[in-house]
Amino acid sequence: MADSRDEPLVLGIETSCDETGVGVVRGTTLLADAVASSVDEHARFGGVVPEVASRAHLEAMVPTIQRALKDAGVTAKDLDGIAVTAGPGLAGALLVGVSAAKAYAYALGKPLYGVNHLASHICVDQLEHGALPEPTMALLVSGGHSSLLLSTDITSDVRPLGATIDDAAGEAFDKIARVLDLGFPGGPVIDRYAREGDPEAIAFPRGLTGPRDPAYDFSFSGLKTSVARWIEAKRAAGEEVPVRDVAASFQEAVVDVLTRKAVRACKDEGVDHLMIGGGVAANTRLRAMAQERCERAGIRLRVPRPKLCTDNGAMVAALGAEMVARNRAASDLGLSADSSLPVTEPHVPGAHAHSHDHDHVHEVSKDNLYS
Repeated sequence: MADSRDEPLVLGIETSCDETGVGVVRGTTLLADAVASSVDEHARFGGVVPEVASRAHLEAMVPTIQRALKDAGVTAKDLDGIAVTAGPGLAGALLVGVSAAKAYAYALGKPLYGVNHLASHICVDQLEHGALPEPTMALLVSGGHSSLLLSTDITSDVRPLGATIDDAAGEAFDKIARVLDLGFPGGPVIDRYAREGDPEAIAFPRGLTGPRDPAYDFSFSGLKTSVARWIEAKRAAGEEVPVRDVAASFQEAVVDVLTRKAVRACKDEGVDHLMIGGGVAANTRLRAMAQERCERAGIRLRVPRPKLCTDNGAMVAALGAEMVARNRAASDLGLSADSSLPVTEPHVPGAHAHSHDHDHVHEVSKDNLYS
C-alpha cells in the first residue's frame, strides 16, 4: 500500500453562502473541518443577507484557516494545493473566499484550484465512504439547489439531469417555518416538529409528478403556496394550527418527490448507486425514505454524515485533492468568482486554458497584487 503521505494534502475554502468553511484533506482522509457560521446574524432578518455574510467571511477567514491547519497538525508550507469554491453562490461571499485563496496560493507558491460548489457536495462523500463509483447519481438538495446530477468523473464530467424550476427544497423549508413562526433556518426545526406529527394528516400536492411533467425536474413553489394557504384558512377560521402535523405532511410531500425522482433516474440510467448531499440531506425523513426506496430498487445509498452535508471546507478540499491526484490543470491567479458557475464545469482551469471565455479577467502580477 502507498504511503498516505504520497497523497495530496489540500486546504479547501468555502464561502458560497453564510458559512466560512476551511477543510484540510490528505487524499480521501479528512484531517480538519473548521467552520465559522454567521447564521445567527441572519436569523433576525429571516434569511441570509449577502452583505452581512460577506463581512462575516472577511472577519472569520484568517482565524478559521489557522484553526484548520492547527487541527490538521500541518503547516501552510506542507500543502500541495489550495482549493476554493469559485461558484455558484452569493457573489460578494464568493469573492472573499477566492481572494483569500489567491493570496495564500501566491504567497506560498502553491497551485490554486477554483472548484464548483455542487461538484464539491458530491465529492465530499469520498471522505466518508471511499472513492466514488463511476458513474455516480447524485441528488443535491439545499437552500439554493435541488438537482439530479450524473457524474462519470467528478473532476471533469458532471451532467445535470434535472433541477428545481422555482424554489429549492431548503428554501421551501425556510418559508414554511417562517409561516409557522418557527424561526430560521427552517430545515432542522421542521424536521424536529415533524417527528411528532402525522405525515398523512394533510394531503399536500406533489409538484411535477404527472405523466406529462419533466421526469427529473422539481417544483416546490406550488406546495409552499398550498401549505401557506391551508395555514391561513385555519387561522382565519379562528382554529389552532396543528404545527406538528403541518410540518410532517409538508416534509413528507417534499421527501416523497425527491426520493421518487432520484430512484427513477437511477433505474433509467442503469446506475446502482445514489449519493445524496447538500444541507437538506441532513433531514432524517429524507434519509429514511431514501434508504427504504433504494433497498427496494437494489440501489446502494451513500449519504455523508450531517456535518459534511451542510456547506463546509472539507468538501472543497476533497475535490481539490481529487484534482491534484488526477493531474487536472490548476487555475491561474486570474481566477474569478462566478455566482452562476454551471455544474458542467467542476473546476475552472483559469484564463490561459480558455481565454476567450475570460476576457474580463485581468492578469494578476506580483507588482499589482498588493497595490
